[in-house]
Amino acid sequence: MSEREFSRLRAVSDANHFPALDPRYLHERPATGLGPLAPAPRILLLYGSLRERSYSRLVVEECARLLQLMGCETRIFDPSDLPLPDQVASDDHPAVHELREHALWSEGQVWCSPERHGQITGIMKTQVDHLPLAYKGLRPTQGRTLAVMQVSAGSQSFNSVNTLRILGRWMRMVTIPNQSSVAKAYEEFDEAGRMKPSSYYDRIVDVMEELVRFTVLVRPHADQLVDRYSERRERDRPVATPADAAGLTRP
Repeated sequence: MSEREFSRLRAVSDANHFPALDPRYLHERPATGLGPLAPAPRILLLYGSLRERSYSRLVVEECARLLQLMGCETRIFDPSDLPLPDQVASDDHPAVHELREHALWSEGQVWCSPERHGQITGIMKTQVDHLPLAYKGLRPTQGRTLAVMQVSAGSQSFNSVNTLRILGRWMRMVTIPNQSSVAKAYEEFDEAGRMKPSSYYDRIVDVMEELVRFTVLVRPHADQLVDRYSERRERDRPVATPADAAGLTRP
């Protein structure tokens, strides 16, 4: 499936407009010196609300703009027609297939959920639940980097980001230390849906810089980081010794 066939990617408007950013203090290539910068790091962004004015979506759109400015390629998945887990037999639904394609394409991910009733939303959890640890012999999440974020209608809270961290660990992702929690999110965006200058916006820039750094740092080692004894034993794949690599027979 080529990118032009994807029907559930959200386009980002004003991709080169940064009303809340002071470019004097931004590292446009924050991962310089940490690893190969080419090809561009591939980042998938997921959000957890279907509201017309979804603040978790607005946050990931700000993240996507920043990531593109920092030299990344981004995709924002629209979950509006994603079925519930097990609602469709064998998960045979176009939205599920597309979400998994994007996850396999990615080297890093951003998850942003509203906090609802003290937790992440069902929309956010549904997306994660559709990402299996292994899929057709491939791993949609394992070894990838992850940034976790949340928005709240009230005072600042960290319930959602804490849960997303648990999910990231369960999905065997490299979850970066920094995170973002935007309180009273309805006050932080203008009518056009752009984030106003604030410490919350500055923290989002921090998180994106850190995500790029960790993604570039990890990318040469991603396969090795998910190479496990238990799986080699299960598949009867002994570790190749230097003698094996040289074509010599073990004694």
